[in-house]
Amino acid sequence: MQLSVDELRAKVEEFRSSGLSTQQIADELSLSQTTIQWLSTSDFVIEDKPSDVKVGWRSIAVKGERIEAAAFIFCDIIEEMVGDEIDTIVGVSINGIAFAQSISSQLSLELSVVRSISEDRSGHLSEVYAGIAGKRVVVVDDVFSTGTTMRKTATSLKEAGADVRLCLVLVNKSWTDDVDGVPLRSLVRAATV
Repeated sequence: MQLSVDELRAKVEEFRSSGLSTQQIADELSLSQTTIQWLSTSDFVIEDKPSDVKVGWRSIAVKGERIEAAAFIFCDIIEEMVGDEIDTIVGVSINGIAFAQSISSQLSLELSVVRSISEDRSGHLSEVYAGIAGKRVVVVDDVFSTGTTMRKTATSLKEAGADVRLCLVLVNKSWTDDVDGVPLRSLVRAATV
């Protein structure tokens, strides 16, 4: 379903009224945080809109079998990029978790989950799942836009003692191929030319 700019603004306001942060709204709408901030401004000018690509991957998300199929490709990329030198798959909430779970299952690896907290703070590593200190990890999310979420996640994991070996996303909306020196790979690149 394609939404107009006005409909997107209304969705942003609806999500904000529900208590979601800019990052969480960006996750829900598969847009960059910059675009969400632009849609939220009161002095909104259409000519000032940021360059962004809306990613709709609901066709994959609605069925576990489809998530597993995408995860199969992720597993192949992991094996190509880092071989079997991985201990843990880290899913970034909310959209990276399903893929991370499926990847960890297919590769018989531990699963960790990082929750997004807010735009100005890094995420929280859930204590319910595997720890990452001293572990070699792969970070999985759905979309890479400006890189803010992935950079904050990789930095906080490194600070917690993880050896971040690879970052994976369904769609890379940039021309970036690494996250602070860590390789970044995607199933699809959808970058503005």
